[in-house]
Amino acid sequence: MKYTLPKLNLWCIGIATIIIITGFALMTGASSGEVYNPDIFSTRRITVGPMIALFGFVALIVAILLPSKNKKEENKEKPAK
Repeated sequence: MKYTLPKLNLWCIGIATIIIITGFALMTGASSGEVYNPDIFSTRRITVGPMIALFGFVALIVAILLPSKNKKEENKEKPAK
């Protein structure tokens, strides 16, 4: 089966997706509910989780735009018009 993106790009997209899911998982936790819970303002939920998710989204964009080595080789072989 022929895919639009090469295998390396697909692997990078999968890894970036796992990083994004990890970031969102770090942002979850018990809700405050009726009783005030100061854990909703923890560093893990406010800073670490969003930063990891943002890194995952940036990695996803890079993985999609990563140039293929095959295309570079094809362009070198074709003569200039």
